[in-house]
Amino acid sequence: MSCLLPDDSARVLPSRRVFLSSSSAMLGAAALASLVRAAQAPGPMAKAKRIIYLFQSGGPSQLDLFDPKPQLDQFHGQEVPASVFNGQRLTGMTAGQASFPVARSTFNFKRAGQSGQWLNADLLPHLAEVADDLSVIRSMHTEAINHDPAITFFQTGFQLAGRPSIGAWLSYGLGSENANLPAFVAMTSNRSGQSLYDRLWGAGFLPSQHQGVRFRSGKDPVLYLNNPKGMSSGLRRKTLDHLGALNRIHHQEYYDPEIETRIAQYEMAFRMQMSVPELTDVSNEPESTFKLYGEDARKPGTYAYNILMARRLSERGVRFVQLFHRGWDTHSGLAGQLTQRCRETDQASAALLTDLKQRGLLDDTLVVWGGEFGRTVYSQGNLTPKGFGRDHHPRCFSMWLAGGGIKAGQSIGETDDYSYNIVRDPVSVHDLHATLLHQMGIDHKKLTFKFQGRHYRLTDVHGELIKPLIG
Repeated sequence: MSCLLPDDSARVLPSRRVFLSSSSAMLGAAALASLVRAAQAPGPMAKAKRIIYLFQSGGPSQLDLFDPKPQLDQFHGQEVPASVFNGQRLTGMTAGQASFPVARSTFNFKRAGQSGQWLNADLLPHLAEVADDLSVIRSMHTEAINHDPAITFFQTGFQLAGRPSIGAWLSYGLGSENANLPAFVAMTSNRSGQSLYDRLWGAGFLPSQHQGVRFRSGKDPVLYLNNPKGMSSGLRRKTLDHLGALNRIHHQEYYDPEIETRIAQYEMAFRMQMSVPELTDVSNEPESTFKLYGEDARKPGTYAYNILMARRLSERGVRFVQLFHRGWDTHSGLAGQLTQRCRETDQASAALLTDLKQRGLLDDTLVVWGGEFGRTVYSQGNLTPKGFGRDHHPRCFSMWLAGGGIKAGQSIGETDDYSYNIVRDPVSVHDLHATLLHQMGIDHKKLTFKFQGRHYRLTDVHGELIKPLIG
């Protein structure tokens, strides 16, 4: 009597479960191909080839950076009128306060550049020098009032974890321009603040090849990239060839697209063994680079170093680079904390725009700067001459964009006298996402993925283009 190994048996007479699994996988692959073609169908003309998103985690204060309210000088210390609150939700940290005194900004604002952009002259002197490149949105608003859902909303278009990040959507829709580097890279500065999770640059329900690759500071920027001790490059190559052959056999049986992703990611990691060391070695940068970005650009893990990495990644064809810089959560000691955060970020942020422009890259590189929400006009806790803090404020806050075909040298939207409510041209998170995709040549309504019986998109069922931004 002849006998068959279990694997041979499965190949000769597939079980009902295997047959259905293979059939659904094949149908899924066909559907995926059709969705990719739909996403790549004629849409808006691309004005940007890449995005650098400088995410300031914690919620920068719009009142102290971009949205001057000099009239608050006369109301300083007085109660915010009930008509301003209009019954809106407050966080649990201040909802129980007995008093909500107005806290004016203690910093100076000035008009900068020929466009006359209003900026904090004390804290943002370098950004003021490139003010004519900026388009400042003063009327951003969000639905979330606490950090984690608010940051998740900005990254994925949804407050609950599990959706693909914006970089993953772009990778899925456009692919990569450089076979030796990922389409999407994330970096975090080495400083404390609100927790940041890998899901913020994850692929969600998209194929896992689209998740962001995190570059870290230190000896090994990408985990598990280097060969284990005692393994030569030739042996690594042979090992990958054998793994690839086994995975292809497995794929022929089950048609699981994640198997193809696994093969592709192994190969990408092998190629990155050559590309990443060259990328992260800044010793070949001229001294003028460090004069422009600041000496911190020599130190891995700093904001300035990560910004320099973002420029180097972008000029090598990486489509989406996202930096996270924490510490903007100014519940107390606002003046000191804000001064330190701006000292860490102002020069390098402005340097990025100058550097990209000098290299002819700013026109097709869209730079975005902003956090997950703003701060309140009232003081959190006691208002004292020596200092105060501000609570979270989702109703209105400021962001800026530059390059990538946007109309520069302007401000969009307007808030009330207390920078508490929007009175003109509100801009939602979905609107921002729709506009970023548009600048990259993607119609946000067409970039979809079917998951659990429903077609999903980054902007869900929302999102309008920010017309003043794109002309």
